[in-house]
Parts: sequence; C-alpha cells; structure tokens
Amino acid sequence: MPRRKIAKTRTDELLDELLEDYQGPEAILGKDGLLKQLSKRLVERALQAELSHHLEQEQQEIKDEPPAQAEAAMRNSRNGYCAKTIQGDLGQLPIQVPRDRRSTFEPVLVAKAQRRLAGLEEKVIALYARGCSTRDIQAHLQDLYGVEVSAPLISEVTDVVIEEVRQWQARPLETLYPIVWLDALIVKVREQNRVTRRST
Repeated sequence: MPRRKIAKTRTDELLDELLEDYQGPEAILGKDGLLKQLSKRLVERALQAELSHHLEQEQQEIKDEPPAQAEAAMRNSRNGYCAKTIQGDLGQLPIQVPRDRRSTFEPVLVAKAQRRLAGLEEKVIALYARGCSTRDIQAHLQDLYGVEVSAPLISEVTDVVIEEVRQWQARPLETLYPIVWLDALIVKVREQNRVTRRST
C-alpha cells in the first residue's frame, strides 16, 4: 500500500529553510543556537506589535478630546529602543524593547522592570516543593538551562509560596483515607484456532 504524501504547510517550508545548514544539536540548542535566535526575534516582534497597538489605541481615544489635548497626544510616536537582558528557559536573552516618546507604553509580554520570562518561577517553586535547598535550585538551573540566578532571587520566589506550604504541612489529617487498588491479569486463550485476550 503506497504511503500517503503529507502536504507541506508554510511552517514546514520555513523549518526546512532554517535547517538547510544544520550541522548538529549545537546549531539549534547551543549558546547562540537557532532556538535562542528565534526566541529573541519572537519576543522583539511581539513587543513591536504591542507598541503599534498602543499607539493606534491612543489615536482612537484622543478623537473626542478638545483640540489642544488632542494635538499634544498626536505627537506620541516611536522613540527607538532600549537594551534589556531577560532570563528564560534558554538562558540569558538580550533583547531590544521599543519605546514611545511620551513613555505611556506599558509592555505586557516583558513588563517594565521584569527580568525573567514566565516559566522560571514555576521551575524554582517545583524544585523547592521537592525539597531542594536554595543552593541546590541555583545549581540545577545553572546545569539544566545555563541560567545564572542569585540565591536571594530564589529566596524571593520561594517566599511567595512559603505561607501556603506551611498551611499545607500544618493541615489537620483525615481519620480515614480510602484507597482503591485496581489490578488486572491479561491471559491469552486459544478458542477454535483463534487467540483471544481475557482480563481477570
């Protein structure tokens, strides 16, 4: 039976183009690999789209304002970029964050003063919940993700959930915890030259 040919999508074509010069895992997962470059471009493009939306929204809001205020608001526009380094799953990611002249733009993806992409806190809390110390968590993040996170920062993240952990540890235990144990045995049985499976 001939294999059905799968139609290529635009995504497949882009991936083929990106992997043309593939030379090994380092080219994708390395320090300056493809994943890191794509993450950087994706974050920067998303921030540019956020600023465009912000400027368009401002223009819509000033239409009903008095002429003097509307004229001042009209002057808001793009005002270059500022460099910022954020921590993420792939390590440190240097990005260019777009600015506006009136400084009214509040990015959502990477907020002002935010230094970590979403996901890092969850990993810290998960390691903490498994009983790892602050130093252990620091070493794990360095080994697995190449992320240099200070011990005080890890303490800040774990302090957020410490009260909930204490409440859970001090919770009153139930007198009875019912447990349902399910087990099965699969046996092959030959019936009239036919093998069937029966579970007991």
